[in-house]
Amino acid sequence: MSKVTKVTVEEKEHILLAGLNRPDKMNAFDPDMYMQVAEAFGRLDQDDNLRCGLLFAHGQNFTSGLDLVQWVEVFSSGRFPELPEGFCDPFGLDEQRRVGKPVVMAAQGICYTVGLELMLATDVRVAAADTRFGQIEVKRGIYPVGGATIRLPEEIGWANAMRYLLTGDDISAEEAYRLGLVQEVTAPGQQLDRAYAMARSIADQAPLGVKAVLRSARLAGREGASAAIEKLLPDLQPLMQSEDAMEGVQSFIERREANFKGR
Repeated sequence: MSKVTKVTVEEKEHILLAGLNRPDKMNAFDPDMYMQVAEAFGRLDQDDNLRCGLLFAHGQNFTSGLDLVQWVEVFSSGRFPELPEGFCDPFGLDEQRRVGKPVVMAAQGICYTVGLELMLATDVRVAAADTRFGQIEVKRGIYPVGGATIRLPEEIGWANAMRYLLTGDDISAEEAYRLGLVQEVTAPGQQLDRAYAMARSIADQAPLGVKAVLRSARLAGREGASAAIEKLLPDLQPLMQSEDAMEGVQSFIERREANFKGR
């Protein structure tokens, strides 16, 4: 029996597009979707031809949240499903299994629980004006375990985060923009095109440099500024010997767009 495609995967112009694909269920997120997103992110991480990811959802809503009945056994076990070799943690909580390339996300409609946590694990976000974010686990007798209790306070401040984590109230697209959770708000239906344009702009840059930016910023977030500062120049040294660095200089001299190869 073939695997049901609950997450579509497409490659386009060095970008991997992964789309949640249970629109008839408001993209309710079940363990199969978790594994398929992990597989897609693993493909993004390992394929040198891919430079950026784009996470989106088919249908009117990003996700209504966890398909909770399907997660009871998983949560009762005290651990997320075991990821096969080559898969990446969709929530980026396991630093050793986190995708090492940027991921842009486009959201629309309802984006609850796991949807917001998936977004918090991405790097750049676009939301349609009709998007409603919500971390509503406290309304279901549980609490967020995909990173919201860690990342939301880091991104929007303690009291702002508690305002929503402890009440389960909705966050409008406009408020998400004000708080810095999303970088742009578009008219409904335009969010995917705008997110793709952002991903395309990232993919046009030097891949080795882009990955180095992510590593440095994540190190600072994880271990503090001092740890990241110690690595700045040492991690720049190998980049200086790359073909892309030479192309960057040459394109500057010739006043043209650089053509980076990722080597």
